[in-house]
Amino acid sequence: MPSVHVDLSNRSYNVLVEPGLLAQAGKTLKKAGITNPRVAVISDETVAGFHSASLMDSLAAEGLQPTLHLVPSGEASKSMTHVEALCREMIRAGHDRKSLVVALGGGVVGDLAGFVASIFYRGIPFVQVPTTIVAQVDSSVGGKTGVNVGEGKNLLGAFHQPRLVIVDPDTLGTLPDREFHEGFAEAIKHAAIRDAGMLEELASLDPSGRGVPADLIARNIAIKARVVEADEHETRDIRALLNFGHTIGHGIEASVPYGRMLHGEAISLGIRAALLVSERHAGLSPADSAKVISLLEKFHLPLVLAPEISTETVMEKLSRDKKFSSGAIRFVVLEGLGSAKVIDTVTSGDLRQAIEHLRTL
Repeated sequence: MPSVHVDLSNRSYNVLVEPGLLAQAGKTLKKAGITNPRVAVISDETVAGFHSASLMDSLAAEGLQPTLHLVPSGEASKSMTHVEALCREMIRAGHDRKSLVVALGGGVVGDLAGFVASIFYRGIPFVQVPTTIVAQVDSSVGGKTGVNVGEGKNLLGAFHQPRLVIVDPDTLGTLPDREFHEGFAEAIKHAAIRDAGMLEELASLDPSGRGVPADLIARNIAIKARVVEADEHETRDIRALLNFGHTIGHGIEASVPYGRMLHGEAISLGIRAALLVSERHAGLSPADSAKVISLLEKFHLPLVLAPEISTETVMEKLSRDKKFSSGAIRFVVLEGLGSAKVIDTVTSGDLRQAIEHLRTL
């Protein structure tokens, strides 16, 4: 079984990757020493229809007492309204400070459930069971939890590391094409900033299939883990490298009603914009940019910004992003494939030009 250890002192945990692992979740928790008797499984309505029965049965088979708590599918569920509703529902179901939260779903569920766990009775442990590419290769690892507000994405939240991450690649088989493809934006980002050789491995995958090797998922997780270990709370510009494509990407995502554009789709546009900034500010070659863009295209990710999304709206949204420090822009650029850095020489004018660059191919 491919596994990745995330070394964070007393907050360390393992990420286990194996087909069929979902049905063994109860046994896996016990092997990891996680023995909380009551378990609040948080999922969304779509994912639960496919996977909650298997998970709940595996927990009950080990003598645990699981309860299921659902939110509507989609980015709109990442809200304080749903946080409060889930917490109150868990209290009514008998959960307390000795309970465990299990997040079953994609990045939305993981962020939301992790935040609930971080504040419920002032903080209880949680386990991630990611079911999408985005969540499996990226958002389930690292401890960032949170919700959106009208002013921007992920602006409310907490760092709360999971106790364990259980990745079952078989869950990807239930994803619709659009949700399957969007996740590869994060994998392409990982390759671009830290592992140029992975670009070739991604290029060899069949985007019309659902077969993603466990080793490839673990390779992505290892990149995220090493960065998180070096800069858990994003105070040294190391973890900020994971934001490549996210400054403009988050601005675009927040410029339309949440859920209309998937996270990976917005990040694809943000990556294309960041490649242009990288050419102008860090010497990235157009040939290297073209390699990344061709991969985004291979996985049917958008490269052109919809005309109804105005540059002014994107600029207004991204100005509130956490990647701004005292109003200064901290932007992640590539010097070459596999080599990223954070710079502070990018201007608002540069960002406007990069957004306008997305208007045409």
